[in-house]
Amino acid sequence: MSGDQKVFVNVSMSLDGYVAPEGMDMEHFDDPGYKDWLNKWMSLQAWAFPLKFFRENLHLGEGGETGTDNDLAEATFKRTGVSIMGKRMFDGGEQAWPEEAPFHTPVFVVTHEKREPWERPGGTTFHFVNDGIHSALKRAREVADGRDIRVSGGADTIVQYLNAGLVDELEIALAPVLLGGGTSLIREIDHESVSLEISDAIPSPRVTHLRYKVHAT
Repeated sequence: MSGDQKVFVNVSMSLDGYVAPEGMDMEHFDDPGYKDWLNKWMSLQAWAFPLKFFRENLHLGEGGETGTDNDLAEATFKRTGVSIMGKRMFDGGEQAWPEEAPFHTPVFVVTHEKREPWERPGGTTFHFVNDGIHSALKRAREVADGRDIRVSGGADTIVQYLNAGLVDELEIALAPVLLGGGTSLIREIDHESVSLEISDAIPSPRVTHLRYKVHAT
């Protein structure tokens, strides 16, 4: 650890414990099944879409809501010096993100695919790491410029970092949504090697923000 630098997770979760609906298929965007998946995913993320910061970061125009949710979303962005993600999350984002990807920092993608760095307008450069989560984190620390490191997703990558004892803070935006199935985060965490200590709970009209300190046991 360098100084007060933290490795953290910040993710939306449904009330029944899922961070993504079931049935995601990145190869069939035009299928009705994908549209159903997308509608469920958007219901999970709906708290963020109206926010002033969200709209500004994606260049969706002026206006938007301010308040608790907006302040927390902006604070998460400002504390992040580097993001780490898995190949599955990158594959979906490569098709869905605008040309100016919304990170504006280096991003390390944990993958078996060998690929040269992919630079996007606005300061985002994707680097592809082929030798595991520890290597990605080591490289992230080297370029984080004193800010924190966010493990963005997907769930499998987050769980790998949690179970390896590499995460300091877990932040969950608990949405009032029931998905009935999908990708679980909590069920895959090794309860024998990870313990959580609640540090904050912040309610808003749209979502409840839960913050935990993560301890390796």
